[in-house]
Amino acid sequence: MTETLGHERRLEFDDSELARDLFGPQNANIDLIAGKSGARLDTRGSTVILRADSEETLSHVANVLIQLYGLLRQGKPIYPADVEQALSVLAREPEANLGRVYREEALAVSPKKTVVPKTANQREYLAAIRHHDLVFGVGPAGTGKTYLAVAMGVGLLLERRVKRLILTRPAVEAGEKLGFLPGDLVEKVNPYLRPLYDALNDMLDFRKVREMLDTGVIEVAPLAFMRGRTLNDAFIILDEAQNTTPEQMKMFLTRLGLASKAVVTGDVTQIDLPPRAVSGLVEAVRVLRDVCGITFVHFSEADVIRHPLVGRIIQAYERDSRQS
Repeated sequence: MTETLGHERRLEFDDSELARDLFGPQNANIDLIAGKSGARLDTRGSTVILRADSEETLSHVANVLIQLYGLLRQGKPIYPADVEQALSVLAREPEANLGRVYREEALAVSPKKTVVPKTANQREYLAAIRHHDLVFGVGPAGTGKTYLAVAMGVGLLLERRVKRLILTRPAVEAGEKLGFLPGDLVEKVNPYLRPLYDALNDMLDFRKVREMLDTGVIEVAPLAFMRGRTLNDAFIILDEAQNTTPEQMKMFLTRLGLASKAVVTGDVTQIDLPPRAVSGLVEAVRVLRDVCGITFVHFSEADVIRHPLVGRIIQAYERDSRQS
């Protein structure tokens, strides 16, 4: 039941145990919502009193709490990540139904991991990968471009809809600047590939990842290793594509074989190529924008998913830079 008095609203939940789960340990979820929304939330038993500067904020926070409570009633546990997702999704789409989002858009990657897109662009991105053979995900770091692509690839691999998962990155510094390091080329560029291994290990048991790497079912390699190959029955991800040259990009795109899908991800604001060098990603977006069968999904800062503390750290640095 809700009661609105100006910019104050009272929410009463009929199950005190579920209300405690909604509020979180020591009201952690309530504090998270307050910090993200700017509203004030006071709890009394199974009641929450909301106060905010605008009716719009009150409606948004009430919508978040009511829908999260609905998920709890359906038997779904609520974690801080779910609270952040609810805040993000319902801020952009107040009419969205979180229950339907979880049912229809959750990606069951493996027994270890289920991934749910947190923004409209993330949902568009996963849908594009499902329905197209070549997708470009372009936008800033932290928007889930690579993580979601790896999740989709692992899911298709485990469903045996593809036979191989291939993840590759250009190793921009794999020349003179790494020449002093010991080992062969793979060992020299391995630090550049580490984020791809991290994503894999988040979705699969470590031993399963190692087994698939050893048998070649999963391959993580520098982009240079793709030259001269035709990749059939594979899901292929080119990460950090802004650091490819036009020649490298064309080489990669023409590796696509029968029954294969490819995803290209990159951030055109973070190009590490030499000055005046043309980025293969920038050129591909221009050259291929009207080619039938290729889809481009553009992410923005609004799609960045951060730990709440990271957001506060960034704000602190921004305040300090304005003062100095």
